[in-house]
Amino acid sequence: MAPLSSELGSASTLVLAFGASGLDPETAAAVELAERFPTSHVLGCSTAGEILGTSVLDGSLVVAVLRFDAVRLHSAFAPVSSAADSLAAGQALGAQLAGEDLRGVLVFADGIHVNGSELVRGIGDKLPRGIPITGGLAGDGQEFRSTWVIGGGGSQRHGAVALGLYGKSLCFGHGSRGGWDIFGPERLVTRSQGNVLYELDGRPALGLYKEYLGHRASGLPATALLFPLALRNQGGGPQIVRTVTGIDEDRQAMTFAGDIPQGCIAQLMKANFDRLIDGAGDAALQTAAQWGSGAPVLTVAVSCVGRRMVLGERCEEELEAVREVLPAAAEIVGFYSYGEISPHVAGGACELHNQTMTLTTISEAPP
Repeated sequence: MAPLSSELGSASTLVLAFGASGLDPETAAAVELAERFPTSHVLGCSTAGEILGTSVLDGSLVVAVLRFDAVRLHSAFAPVSSAADSLAAGQALGAQLAGEDLRGVLVFADGIHVNGSELVRGIGDKLPRGIPITGGLAGDGQEFRSTWVIGGGGSQRHGAVALGLYGKSLCFGHGSRGGWDIFGPERLVTRSQGNVLYELDGRPALGLYKEYLGHRASGLPATALLFPLALRNQGGGPQIVRTVTGIDEDRQAMTFAGDIPQGCIAQLMKANFDRLIDGAGDAALQTAAQWGSGAPVLTVAVSCVGRRMVLGERCEEELEAVREVLPAAAEIVGFYSYGEISPHVAGGACELHNQTMTLTTISEAPP
């Protein structure tokens, strides 16, 4: 790890750390961060690829340090042993972060055991309407075995961490875009529970999904990242994308990163290279109105592991598309995830997304 100046450490300092899943929170690098910044708020998680500038790395630990003048910070941790705990964990985090002048929340959570939809819903239950919640679910490359989070006094493999940012001088921007194409027939979700899908059009979901994947079915659940599901209500409304994080051969079921509401309409999606890259640039454009005038901007980029699989050697192009839009002095740090968290639009409801490039811009307006 490159030397980091502990002089930046303070109660108003945010330290973000994203690393390979094999870099356990108890490793020397994580311990060194805690020792160098004992009074700071250190948050982070494991990844399916680390983002630093316009580079995508593997097996590394990327760190960003941001010290505020007037913005206040408060971090929290909640354990999550199974998806059923997700709503309560989110409510616990939200209750700890609720406070006067709250302007934004960053959250990172276990990517295997957490239902991201329920987690975000729980946080929002305890906060005023319109507070933006952004972040993502931790990754484990393409293995889907074990992830970790650090922050809020907790460092473990089953939990969620969140940071509240407070004060009128905070500029907290967000943007999220996809770029996938819908194909194939619409199908009705006829049986589901939470984030587990059992039946589509009355047929076992996993068997039907395997028919579409063909020879790629042997690589499940990783190959499911190439063909996410688009969901919408029968009466219309915004489209939400969901990605598989696990399969159950005995029950012929699939587990997703977020809720699959029974009675909604589902369609398969496939990649369009140019649209994926353009989508990343569009996500950056969404944040433009929320930058602090003339202030340094830290951009936290959370992109789905499925996008990385599809783009392959071209994955850095989506970061270059982001870089072209951001201010010249902006820094980019982030990770490839198992789920992205962001509002659809400014002031809108916060959701778990899949297969998107989601950006959070953080800056502080000068006094």
